[in-house]
Amino acid sequence: MHLSRLSILAALALAACGGEAPQREPTPATERPADAVPAMGPERHILAFGDSLFAGYNLAKEESYPARLEAALRAQGIDAQVANAGVSGDTTAAGLQRLAFTLDSQEETPDLVILELGGNDLLRGLSPEETKANLASMLDILEQREIPALLMGMRAPPNYGPEFQQAFDALYPALAEEYGVALVPFFLEEVYDQPRLIQPDRIHPTAEGIETLVGATVDVVAEALPEEVGNEDTAEN
Repeated sequence: MHLSRLSILAALALAACGGEAPQREPTPATERPADAVPAMGPERHILAFGDSLFAGYNLAKEESYPARLEAALRAQGIDAQVANAGVSGDTTAAGLQRLAFTLDSQEETPDLVILELGGNDLLRGLSPEETKANLASMLDILEQREIPALLMGMRAPPNYGPEFQQAFDALYPALAEEYGVALVPFFLEEVYDQPRLIQPDRIHPTAEGIETLVGATVDVVAEALPEEVGNEDTAEN
């Protein structure tokens, strides 16, 4: 998300923590242990569909969340190919407009789509109802195509008022339950209150911040991948 105003959210999030944030050690995402399992089996195609948090704002291509996620999954022995479909500035409405085209443009039907949108809706003051409707429409498209999804949640700052905050924060868990998809409740949970993991714009994660996000979510992504057909057949036999 090209979040020119997310500094407001970041500042409010820091303030909401009550003073200086405790320093957490970043979670290693792609450091491969000596006994790591080499990537094996069929390729697992993942589409990372979102805004600048996926696009890798002000980072090298190989430092983006999708790129580091692919490396982390491969370090776990999963032959993952993660396509980066992040577009800076996208709202949920913009994402809805391009989702079908993006899916049709993939050489392989994704085994999983990671859906990370909503921050720009929040910053533009769009209603939670509109955000929820657009995300629901995208989940409808994925459901119709029988493509599993993982929803990356966002969180509203308190200055929007308790009613708005409650409605926005609740829409991601509600959609995950309604559509039976996996959920990361708050994508930025591990970095939002850690200034050392945020770029000087006070908006986007640094390369180290991205590694921390990957470390916190890679297991959820791996679990959201559908079972391989071959493994199911083997289990039945």
